[in-house]
Amino acid sequence: MAFLKTRERSKERFSLLLLDLEEYYFEQHTAYHVATSSKKERKVRGSFKVCSRSVIFDPDDLTEPIIKVCLNNIFVYFNFAFRFFFLFFNQTGNEVIYIKESNVIAPYRNERVSQLNLMFLCLELFGLCLFLHRASCLEKLGDQTAMIAANLQSRLARSSFDKNCFQSVAEKPHMECAVEMVLPLVSNPGHVCITDESLYFQPLNGYPEQVIQIKLHRVRRIYKRRHGLRPLGLEVFCTENDFCSDIYLKFYNTADRDEVYYYIATFLENHMTEHTAESYMLQWQRGHLSNYQYLLHLNNLADRSCNDLSQYPVFPWVLEDYSSAQLDMTNAATFRDLSKPVGFLDIIHWLHLNRTLTWARYRGMPEPAFMYGSHYSSPGYVLFYLVRVAPEHMLCLQNGRYDHADRMFNNIGETWKNCLEGATDFKELIPDFYGDDPSFLENKLNLDLGRKQNGSLVGDVVLPPWASDASDFLQKHKTALESQYVSEHLHEWIDLVFGFKQRGSEAIAAHNVFHPLTYEGGIDCDSIEDPDQRIAMLTQILEFGQTPKQLFTTPHPQRITPRFHNMTRSSSVNSPLSELEDSSFEDLTEESRKLAWAHMGNLKLFSTEGTTVPSLWCCCILYYSTLWLFIPDSTLKMYSKELKDFQRSMSFSNMALSSCLMLADGKTVVCSSWDNNVYFYSIPYGRRQDTLMGHDDAVSEMCWFDDQLYTASWDSTVKVWQCASDGSSSHKRSQFQLLAELEHDAGVNTIGLNPAGTLLVSGCKDGAITIWDTSSYTILQQIHCHTGTIHHMAFSPDSRHVLSVGADCCMKVTDVQTGMVISSVKAEEEQRCFCWDGNSVLCGGQSGDLLLWDLLSNTVTKRIPAHSGAVTAMWMSALCSTVITGGEDRQTIYWKLQS
Repeated sequence: MAFLKTRERSKERFSLLLLDLEEYYFEQHTAYHVATSSKKERKVRGSFKVCSRSVIFDPDDLTEPIIKVCLNNIFVYFNFAFRFFFLFFNQTGNEVIYIKESNVIAPYRNERVSQLNLMFLCLELFGLCLFLHRASCLEKLGDQTAMIAANLQSRLARSSFDKNCFQSVAEKPHMECAVEMVLPLVSNPGHVCITDESLYFQPLNGYPEQVIQIKLHRVRRIYKRRHGLRPLGLEVFCTENDFCSDIYLKFYNTADRDEVYYYIATFLENHMTEHTAESYMLQWQRGHLSNYQYLLHLNNLADRSCNDLSQYPVFPWVLEDYSSAQLDMTNAATFRDLSKPVGFLDIIHWLHLNRTLTWARYRGMPEPAFMYGSHYSSPGYVLFYLVRVAPEHMLCLQNGRYDHADRMFNNIGETWKNCLEGATDFKELIPDFYGDDPSFLENKLNLDLGRKQNGSLVGDVVLPPWASDASDFLQKHKTALESQYVSEHLHEWIDLVFGFKQRGSEAIAAHNVFHPLTYEGGIDCDSIEDPDQRIAMLTQILEFGQTPKQLFTTPHPQRITPRFHNMTRSSSVNSPLSELEDSSFEDLTEESRKLAWAHMGNLKLFSTEGTTVPSLWCCCILYYSTLWLFIPDSTLKMYSKELKDFQRSMSFSNMALSSCLMLADGKTVVCSSWDNNVYFYSIPYGRRQDTLMGHDDAVSEMCWFDDQLYTASWDSTVKVWQCASDGSSSHKRSQFQLLAELEHDAGVNTIGLNPAGTLLVSGCKDGAITIWDTSSYTILQQIHCHTGTIHHMAFSPDSRHVLSVGADCCMKVTDVQTGMVISSVKAEEEQRCFCWDGNSVLCGGQSGDLLLWDLLSNTVTKRIPAHSGAVTAMWMSALCSTVITGGEDRQTIYWKLQS
């Protein structure tokens, strides 16, 4: 748990949480508290902490209370008789705050005293306390803050990182600058120093350690952060999946932050490509990340951190049933509607608010208007859930008091009900509700959290009837998060919180508009000239909560759930994309294909054949029975694998052929040509049967499905032809009927059909991809995703994605349902052809090598030497165990997969 990890850094009773919000702890000195009573005087030894707005006495004796006094309540007096001892008098009638009496975490006790005697042996402390006392007595908050900040910057400028703290004398420092270490609710100023081996942070006050060291080779992830909506934060992780970081630093300027970021990034492999929203989305869609892991990654990318309570990771309520004895996860009514924000879930209640408050207020507001006066994630809401494990944070946030007992986190079902029905309560959940540690639901610290109106004490959280204990609740809650229903609908909630419905017209339509203070770019605090207003605005931002950084600007694609039938709350209208919901894993050969792709790196050369014409290069390959059919330039050649010799050669035109395909009868080959025609060739009879003249420019590629021929051309059209078979093998042109002509803005260079034949994708010379519904011939998606000609494209086996390669050296994965480019790889060389299984790609490029790409990490996992010229054609068998490639070196290579 985040707070427990944070508290492990220090075992002292004193904590930075004893400070007020936006207060700094400067230094400490040994001191004595002289306690007087009617009988005798006694001295209590301890540590005197000087902070920017208060002084704190932390006694060595744990049974004694910690004493805190605000600086604006004291006089500083120097007593020469005691030789540099100091005596602090409190103004008559003012308060002293007593904390952790008898070493028990409890609400603070305030007491009015006439004087407080503390003795010191430090002359320098006298001047510091006088300076801070004067600052605290200024009338305007902005003036106070400016004076304290000036003192802080002066102290930072006069000090530097102690190089004696380097672990090795051989370390070479790269840079050093002043920073603040960010912790929940507080921050600690100091210096950061980065060397060729480590990142060091040295607190100005030596708390909680003299120096914190992080080895750079242990760093796994780094993220730039917004802090107070300003780009000043940097968070470093030494683990891959933990949402608790090892250190969170706030810099005083963006340039220093960026320099440290990019220096650390040089120690990480593939940092920029691996840790992107698109790469995580692809992994989640394919089932390589759980819903929990994916949400953690999105929170990290959206600047959410367990060290910043105004941007704590946010998770959704996923259940709606907190009253049944048994939890039925096969019933869609058990789950919350993830397509709506919490404030809009209870329609009847919301319509009432719509009429009386929310909508009227929104319509009547001057710009920028908002619908909700509170946020779904704020420091108060986070500590509402975590008060049992982080009571000191709650006391810090609420001036030494717990909330009223009836407003505490008492009952999960009641909390959910308040979110549905409350006019100001719209909070979502935190990751702890889906973790493994149930301690935040149990009062293991035996805290006195108050007594409710019915007389009962606030103890453990009351669980739903279907949970036997806290551990059982978490287990079932985690199961619900990973359930079929949530997996199918989680993308809708992501659209609201991290995606395109977060702001703008889509947010208004989704009733998802929050205060502009919560959005990045909503308020520019640096542009506010009045210092009081600027400080008040920054404080409001930190306390109100912040909306996550927007990660997606188009609809988020749905997760692939092939092993289940869809669970929906209501029936949906059939769409051309409904075919995508059918499972693509029912094929009995699927396991063989998966096994083959898992070992695709073991591809071995079996045999090589070359052409005898120096100017020819292979542009298309087919393999049927024992014959190889390939096109070197304008000739269709047939090579017998058994006889190891060319059996036949057929020339249709004096211009180049562009593609070929075998019809279902296994006897007819169809070839397209740059002379604008399509030719039909009979293998048994060894002659051309017919010619289809259907385009005004070169025919670039063809597809065939269920007696329908799709022809793409540089004349900017794709034409669909119906072949009415008469039972003979003649296939005369008169039997082809033009069904549709699909217009494009540029020449069409490549096309492809999905396995079911329900979708067609076309790629043009201008870099545009168009996805068509083959039943209505209407456009489903059109995306300009390449900057040059698209060479080749193909659907994934489950028809949910399209992979394309182009002259811009980019390899891009496009989601069919949303039209969103979910993965983009910039290769070192231009790719001309490929085969893929949805996760891995075997492609051929300009160098002549075969490259095996892992799309989940966007890395080349294997490079296989193949041709001496560019690879221009590739064919793969149905079981993915055989590959044939052709290239500009006039070689055709036959590959076999070695188990």
